[in-house]
Amino acid sequence: MRFPFGQNWRSFLSHVGEKRVAVAEDALRQSLGRTSLSGWRALDIGSGSGLSSLAMRRLGAHVVSFDYDRDSVACTEELRRRYDGGDRNWEVLEGSALDAQFMSALGTFDLVYAWGVLHHTGAMWRSIELAQQRVAAGGVLLIALYNDQGWRSRVWYHIKRLYCSHALGRALVCAIFYPLFALYAIGVDLVHLRAPGSHMREYGRTRGMSITHDWRDWLGGYPFEVARPEEIRARLGASGFSVVREQLTRGWGCNELVLAKSGPP
Repeated sequence: MRFPFGQNWRSFLSHVGEKRVAVAEDALRQSLGRTSLSGWRALDIGSGSGLSSLAMRRLGAHVVSFDYDRDSVACTEELRRRYDGGDRNWEVLEGSALDAQFMSALGTFDLVYAWGVLHHTGAMWRSIELAQQRVAAGGVLLIALYNDQGWRSRVWYHIKRLYCSHALGRALVCAIFYPLFALYAIGVDLVHLRAPGSHMREYGRTRGMSITHDWRDWLGGYPFEVARPEEIRARLGASGFSVVREQLTRGWGCNELVLAKSGPP
């Protein structure tokens, strides 16, 4: 039982233009605290639409992208064709973050990027272990994982499982939550004294994403695991990583951590 992430990304591609690409670039700069990745090797784990890979490439990195989902691989290849002309400095592969042999064969990287991916593998901590091994000494791991909200996360687990169980479950979940999400978005606008609909229209200004495609991902993104920030820090700290910067959420959503691996660059 698995959410068809690649199909969702295929639908999202029609929304990708220069404006979204620029937003994705800016988000990456802010996360890393760098204006350039020139001379870096970057690994995009679970590349999805390929938007983050494209942002890395535009910042000057040699990029290796891979995904388990063939539709996602096709999306990344399409963005490479559309915006990068099939550049040899951007490799697109099909593979699993849980395949130790595949991961090892990739080599090491100055940047390993796994935003909102590893909690969908079905074996989150194992995939994190394999991902952190791909970071070169002095390199950086940028990871984002769903926040552990206790019982609320357990409820979300069952919602996502119901969505992926059959067509009736998907229809039921969408019928309940799409109106709730829309009301929440309007509530955000009212709290900030903005015209209703502003939050939805401006959503793409954060990471270049689409709110309706994210809704679909939130409701159906299964397998689904969560982690507390202190768990991530402790586990990666034991492997020689230290936190450089982090953006944490107090509720639902992802905690983003940027961690540097000890050793000379």
